[in-house]
Amino acid sequence: MKNRGIAIFLLFVSIAGISFAQPKQPKLGYRSSQILQVDGLQFKDLNKNGKLDVYEDWRQSHDARAKDLVSKMSVEDKVGFMLISTTRLKNDWSMGAPKSKDSVSSDFNEEDQVQNMNMFTRKPLPTSMMMAAGTTKGVKEFHLRHFILRANVSARITAEWANKLQALCESDGWGIPAIIASNPRNHITKDASIGLSVGATTFSTWPGELGLSATRDLKLVREFADIARQEWAAVGLRKGYMYMADLATEPRWQRVEGTFGENAEWTGKMIYEIILGFQGTKLSSSSVALTTKHFPGGGAGEGGQDPHFDWGKFEHFPGKMFQNNLIPFKAAIKAGTSAIMPYYSIPKDLKYEKIAYAYNKAIITGLLRDSLGFKGIINSDTGPIEMMPWGAENLTIVERYKRTMEAGVNLYSGSADPAKLLETVKTGMVDMKLVDNSVYRLLMEKLELGLFENPYVDEDAAEKIVGNKSFQARADLAMRESIVLLRNANNSLPVKPKTKIYFESYFEKRGSKSPSNVFSGTHASDVTFVKTPEEADMILLWLTPGSKSLFEGNGSPLYLSLSKNAVDVNYINTLTSKKPTVLVVNYTNPWVIDEIYNKETQSHFAGVLATFGTTNDALLDVITGKFNPSGKMPFTTPISEKQAQEQLSDVPGYLKGKDYGLFWYNEGLRYKK
Repeated sequence: MKNRGIAIFLLFVSIAGISFAQPKQPKLGYRSSQILQVDGLQFKDLNKNGKLDVYEDWRQSHDARAKDLVSKMSVEDKVGFMLISTTRLKNDWSMGAPKSKDSVSSDFNEEDQVQNMNMFTRKPLPTSMMMAAGTTKGVKEFHLRHFILRANVSARITAEWANKLQALCESDGWGIPAIIASNPRNHITKDASIGLSVGATTFSTWPGELGLSATRDLKLVREFADIARQEWAAVGLRKGYMYMADLATEPRWQRVEGTFGENAEWTGKMIYEIILGFQGTKLSSSSVALTTKHFPGGGAGEGGQDPHFDWGKFEHFPGKMFQNNLIPFKAAIKAGTSAIMPYYSIPKDLKYEKIAYAYNKAIITGLLRDSLGFKGIINSDTGPIEMMPWGAENLTIVERYKRTMEAGVNLYSGSADPAKLLETVKTGMVDMKLVDNSVYRLLMEKLELGLFENPYVDEDAAEKIVGNKSFQARADLAMRESIVLLRNANNSLPVKPKTKIYFESYFEKRGSKSPSNVFSGTHASDVTFVKTPEEADMILLWLTPGSKSLFEGNGSPLYLSLSKNAVDVNYINTLTSKKPTVLVVNYTNPWVIDEIYNKETQSHFAGVLATFGTTNDALLDVITGKFNPSGKMPFTTPISEKQAQEQLSDVPGYLKGKDYGLFWYNEGLRYKK
């Protein structure tokens, strides 16, 4: 009878799927913690109290662990935990005077060299604002555990620094690990500015975001994200301040280069694949968590101006297409993005209150959380409290914190000094439940990323993984796929063997009146490169207009014509009249090229191509036919400056009427076989 009872019980266990197997021991990474042995398993004694707390017990659910730690943390712990700030390596001046990369070390910088400067405008900040704290001070005194790394150094130095930071965090208080965020590090970009993109790095180098979009290859896009994930995780970067779900509907906007173009549905597909590539179907110990930005879309600013500045603080929707902005964010939420970042803009002509999105409860809580169902972290953009408090200028700092917390912000970017946020909380201006809810969400992200078990990286492996040849080979394919063939007069392309080519890369710097980067050389083909246009059968002209970067703006009107963007039009027209010319335009914005390519001059051109951040080799492979172009335009280019100035900022180019465009969204040719 007893044996029968046991058999029935085992049968029930089998049917119910209950397992009594020993939990799988995760790899523990530690420096100062003692290891506790419990039930034959190992655990880190992070708070060094000699016993196993719930939050230290990896067998427990993430929810139980997060709630346990929230219950233990002091108000000071929690407030510091709600800040994410820039941190710097020793001798790294990424926000100040430039230094040689070779002089940068992985040691911490204990000085607050830039604490009183606005990192974007270089103007003085109020004394209460501190952009970057010395790392040890930030961890031990301010209880910081979220950091933005903007330094551009080797994989080994980054990995060494990340490990030192994690060891410091492990040694302090509850032993909560750090999370290190960064802006994009894998793209060719024209505007490598703080807060936008790190620019050329040791990581695998891919086309710009517009170029990735132009490939129309979602499988390769997912592969890109997975490769970048491996590189980032290898050096200890576990959070990406990227990617932009904003739409390039306003062609003058200076951040178009960081978007995936003007089409909302396609941008949503891009965002979806990239999030799955970086995060997986859910966060894990191999994931890089992404912060999708800038909710609810920042691509419709008045006059193309950006809300980093007072003169660009209004976003308007003259075409009544606000809902179109939300499509990519819905895709991001579906993919499980870990965080979403609201922008600084004030919605000018919507039903919502005239206050910046970070303060706008109807936008953050009502729309993003309640209507769209987002359950992750709401991470403010850098500086909505001190630097860009549009619509809340008359509020005190503590009132701004109160307003944004009640609106739904969980993590504040831009300050390393918790004093004012602490004052807001300690004086009872906000419900402590809001603080606990934010800390809980932030802890859940760290737990899901496996950082409590092992935040450390293998420094030797990092050097081998980052930028390795197999990764770069896939990036090189994307470089070629990103190039768009727009015009091919009389099937002049690909060029025939033995063609003599004069190749000029015209990368104007503002204020300069002479072409730069004129060069000749050889390529793995049988075309011949010559030194002068007169010797050539064909001119290959690669043009990159010299527009102002975002943070060089001054509020003056923005234009897309070449002459307004430092291109010597007379020089170009003289050059292209000498011989049949293949014109290649690097589109960081939808440039207006009618000053050089129009009804009168188009007979000079054998072909027109578009690039979005690629290499000489990739371009020449397309020109010579070694690679058949397959790219498609990610946006529409206006046919004239008049059209660029008079269009509706929230309406994608392909919907702006038949008279609007020269090159249209999704346009792109292939060579006939």
